[in-house]
Amino acid sequence: MDTLALEATLPKKAQPTALITGPPVPAPTKRKPAKKTKKAVVFFEVEILDAKTKDKLCFLDKVRPTSTKLCAACYPQWYPARQSIRLDPKGKSLKDEDVLQHLPVGTTATFYFRDLGAQISWVTVFLTEYAGPLLIYLMFYFRVPFIYPPKYDFTTSKHWVVHLACMCHSFHYVKRLLETLFVHRFSHGTMPLRNIFKNCTYYWGFAAWMAYYINHPLYTPPTYGEQQVKMALIIFLFCQIGNFSIHIALRNLRPPGSKTRKIPYPTKNPFTWIFLLVSCPNYTYELGSWLGFTLMTQCLPVAFFTLVGFIQMTVWAKAKHRSYLKEFRDYPPLRSPILPFVL
Repeated sequence: MDTLALEATLPKKAQPTALITGPPVPAPTKRKPAKKTKKAVVFFEVEILDAKTKDKLCFLDKVRPTSTKLCAACYPQWYPARQSIRLDPKGKSLKDEDVLQHLPVGTTATFYFRDLGAQISWVTVFLTEYAGPLLIYLMFYFRVPFIYPPKYDFTTSKHWVVHLACMCHSFHYVKRLLETLFVHRFSHGTMPLRNIFKNCTYYWGFAAWMAYYINHPLYTPPTYGEQQVKMALIIFLFCQIGNFSIHIALRNLRPPGSKTRKIPYPTKNPFTWIFLLVSCPNYTYELGSWLGFTLMTQCLPVAFFTLVGFIQMTVWAKAKHRSYLKEFRDYPPLRSPILPFVL
């Protein structure tokens, strides 16, 4: 009894181990983590043929399924923008971000290579296209020598609409230059070098043709005078603001350095509400600007330039509209390419 009483008064740590009943509990053993099984990588075999001659250019063995930019393997000495890889000889070029395993090909794939020729950046092209008309028009406006008879050298027109037309024309191309530098985000970095000669011939040639007649010493003002000019000025400025608003809205759809495409929708800016009815309202406003300029100057070369521009912009708008319909299943069905409910 005395021994049991003494043991009961001892602290737990001091109690003898002989009093602990039951078998001894073994110490827990640490389990080794299971090794992760590596997934087998299925490599591709890629054959690249010339799109024109169908000659074999190269054969790539053990190409990873996550590979992109296969064109660099053919001619690494050429920059990627010059090279085009296609699934079909006459098909569209694959994008740089297209992944091999996501393309409609098997593990043995055949692609077609095409040389796009020397390339030039879109920014350089736009700056060259738009700077030319600005300078050329001003040469005719200030009547530099060898354009009109010598007695009119460095003279000014007596019609105020001529000065207004020069301000509107200059404003339009200065706006384009600034948008190229600070607003536009291009999905493609380059275009064929040969296009710059074609585009400059178009813009520079029409600018010279229009400027020659508008600034000619024998130019006559519009039929309905000041009232016609003021109405045309309102149309021109309204469409210029609208065109700028659309460019800002399109810019905000694409984060810097990204090529993502989204459906453009109207914003809080009322000039963008035309997106409800038109896929390419920037072309719609561009057309309106030149219609206003035609009405303002009442000049046949300006009207012809507006007509040619409308035809070209319609082609671009239809192509972009088809691209939207193909890419986005939920694309608004009420939209037209360039003119609401018409075209």
